[in-house]
Amino acid sequence: MHSAHSQSHHLLLGVTGGIAAYKTAELIRLLIKQGHTVQVVMTEAATHFITPTTLQALSGNPVFVDSWDTRIANAMPHIELSRKADAILVAPSSADFIAKLAHGFANDLLSTLCLARECPLLIAPAMNKQMWENPSTQRNIEQLLKDQVTLLGPDSGEQACGEVGQGRMLEPDMLLEGVQTHFTPKLLAGKKILITAGATMEMLDPVRGITNISSGKMGFALAKVATQMGAEVTLIYGQATAARPQVSHAYHASTAHDMYQSVMHHIANQDVFIAVAAVADYSPLASADQKIKKSEETLTIELKKNKDILADVASLPNPPYCVGFAAETERVLEHARQKRLDKKIAMIVANQADLALGNDNNSVTLIDASGEYPQDIADKTTIAAKILTHLKRQLN
Repeated sequence: MHSAHSQSHHLLLGVTGGIAAYKTAELIRLLIKQGHTVQVVMTEAATHFITPTTLQALSGNPVFVDSWDTRIANAMPHIELSRKADAILVAPSSADFIAKLAHGFANDLLSTLCLARECPLLIAPAMNKQMWENPSTQRNIEQLLKDQVTLLGPDSGEQACGEVGQGRMLEPDMLLEGVQTHFTPKLLAGKKILITAGATMEMLDPVRGITNISSGKMGFALAKVATQMGAEVTLIYGQATAARPQVSHAYHASTAHDMYQSVMHHIANQDVFIAVAAVADYSPLASADQKIKKSEETLTIELKKNKDILADVASLPNPPYCVGFAAETERVLEHARQKRLDKKIAMIVANQADLALGNDNNSVTLIDASGEYPQDIADKTTIAAKILTHLKRQLN
């Protein structure tokens, strides 16, 4: 199921000689799962690391290596192949290939394609740390950035040679994010957005707490898509089972009190506040220092009401555009409409709690001063894109 906000594109995927080529197989699988089509072109060196047969099976398209390939009609594969591409991604991109790109060499099919292209070029460098740190590689990278080539990575970590350092290729899922970001219209460029996500945990004693079953998926999807749309995102997150996306600033806040403090600390100069976190409405009046021992048949816990983060942000003298979420179990729209008015917020996203919590998919209705907009059930990334696209229209 591919996300609606990522229309399908035709990618020319270049593979150069490097041990990271084995990860390219997984990258192709992920790109195709997202609805993209992939045409692989390998350098001769790449075929020593992974076979054209493997990449052909995964991409479903013939793989080209040789400039003199007779399978292409007019004997000009470098022109034919690059004209069809929406972008060229070279992953892995070796130090040698980076040098070729920087100096405009065209001595094999892939380098010729890159030189003859009319589309954007993205590269995912992969080499050991010495090669990456070498002044000549750094000079070449600087040149490529000047030439408007998009750099994805490299990452730092353990390398095949046993060293630890900068230079390894980004993991396939991060490369996929990079491709999606590249193709996402920058609707929110220059906007600052603060997002809360996940659940808070109110501790009764050192080992027990009161929480809820929010997974963080919706908040994280909003943070990811807002970043892809060019926003500067600050993410304040509690308990979450979902994988946390890369954003400009991220802070952990475990309790409702911590989250309140953190939001208030970072809210100045934000254009938008999206409160997705499932913040506990109540917390224990007192939290025990030691584990509460099992003794009586019943245990009474006194709870006090927590501050309302969203309402307090909305009532600031110069508030950002505020978006709330209403996860209701009954009379969803009615409760959501009321909540929007009570908290004096610009927009609320209504959803059925039992369907939304922890699930990958969701069905929501956007409610603001201009009306109500029910959305089709979709994955949370698609829902996030719809919320943010709608929000962008309201911001104007």
